[in-house]
Amino acid sequence: MVLNEEQVAFSDWMNNNLWSDKDVNHLLPLNDTGSDMYQNLDDGIILCKMINLAAADTIDERVINKGAKLGIFKQHENLTLAINSAKAIGCVVIGIDSHTLNSSQGKKWLVLGLVWQLIKMYLFKQITISQVPGLVNLLRPGETLEDLMKMSPEEILLRWVNHQLEKAGSDRRIHNFHDDVKDSEIYTELINQIAPQGAGVNKEPMTRQDLLERAELMLDQADKIQSRAFVTAKDVVKGQEKLNLAFVANLFNNFPSLDPPKEEYIEAIEESSIQETREEKMYRNWMNSLGVNPTVNYLYSDLCDGLIIFQLMDFIRPGIVDWKRVKTLDKMSKMAAKRLQEVLGNCNYAVELGKKLNFSLVGIAGSDIMEGNRTLTLALVWQLMRAYTLSLLSQLNSDNTPIVESEIIAWANNKLDEKGVAIRHFQDKTNKTALPIIHLIDVIKPGVIDYSIVLSEAQSPEECMSNAKYAITMARMSGAPVYALPEDITEVKHKMVMTVYASLMLADIKS
Repeated sequence: MVLNEEQVAFSDWMNNNLWSDKDVNHLLPLNDTGSDMYQNLDDGIILCKMINLAAADTIDERVINKGAKLGIFKQHENLTLAINSAKAIGCVVIGIDSHTLNSSQGKKWLVLGLVWQLIKMYLFKQITISQVPGLVNLLRPGETLEDLMKMSPEEILLRWVNHQLEKAGSDRRIHNFHDDVKDSEIYTELINQIAPQGAGVNKEPMTRQDLLERAELMLDQADKIQSRAFVTAKDVVKGQEKLNLAFVANLFNNFPSLDPPKEEYIEAIEESSIQETREEKMYRNWMNSLGVNPTVNYLYSDLCDGLIIFQLMDFIRPGIVDWKRVKTLDKMSKMAAKRLQEVLGNCNYAVELGKKLNFSLVGIAGSDIMEGNRTLTLALVWQLMRAYTLSLLSQLNSDNTPIVESEIIAWANNKLDEKGVAIRHFQDKTNKTALPIIHLIDVIKPGVIDYSIVLSEAQSPEECMSNAKYAITMARMSGAPVYALPEDITEVKHKMVMTVYASLMLADIKS
């Protein structure tokens, strides 16, 4: 279902955030109703730009096909690039391809769903300890920084609002972004509390009995601090959840109004142990793009009950999980001791299934998963990703026989033979220049590589990175579901390099 309110709000966001980008001047501004959004997204340019706003430098701008009158093929390339790039940053794009996104298909709900995911990702990217160290003020007695890492952005925002309400001396508390905000009282208190001195913000809205009139006056207060966005007075009174969530996230981003962290936290915040690593984020994005439920916010805590792992295993080999043996959240005991046993039982079963999938699990026990052992959890997660990638290739074999890594190497070298290039293995240092990958894409999709962009004699880190960014983006435009980052190539992270080649092989077989 398409909500006109969301259509209007999302169109307005695009107008405000992309107005200065000359590449989309011919597509913006969208009209007041947002009805022209779908047609104006057809060439994929706006979507590519939105992805780079949500996660900077995901797409190499040199690759995007630009211009006012792109042909169907160039539009298709942009949309394919957008879909695979959105997937790489954790968006769920199941059932979406370059054809279903086209306005002629009339599947507006799919377009709106993808647009919302990108806007939400853009709004949420600042809601982290590294961006706002003052978030530690939201911790409750007995909680640690790791507890904050486990929380979803939505949970953090709810706690932030309540923190500001408490500081304001209000008895009200927020539990959701729909029913609790309809009367505008929480918003009025929040805006009054976070507004800078001299902004002229007041609590006049609470003098009005009519909720619509009150909401309009409340939004006037938000306007005084340049934070009137996403919602109309009607959206507030109706409790439109997505739009109210976006409104609060925008308020947080503009005026977090949190005290600096106490000295006891400063050193811990600066330690890398509580910052999400590049590898952890990439794995998390991969899982979320598959539509696992619930969404993974923090790799270790969110995998500790085994339920996400079971979903991933079922993607790898459908039917392998005997769900009767699994204790799902709704079936778990409320008694802490028994619940702990049930979670351990899940994790032990996950290890048992891992062995059936021929994972190397020496030294990994169910208790390691349950306790969030970083090293051993990462070892398991890598094998899950590797198995998933290879399973996609196996499914394309007529006899469904497993694919091994040596076959991917052989396939790549067979393709690269015409370029006079070869790789010995995924750790081959020639990969750091990204040239073998670029040449491979050119063989798979003849003519798509613009060799005027490619640095054929790349040696320095900057030159290798330029090639790697181009290679990753071109691979995604060519239909390869690549989750790896340019750094994985330049540093020759052989595990991730393998997934790049496997994804290209998958795109080649499918084409």
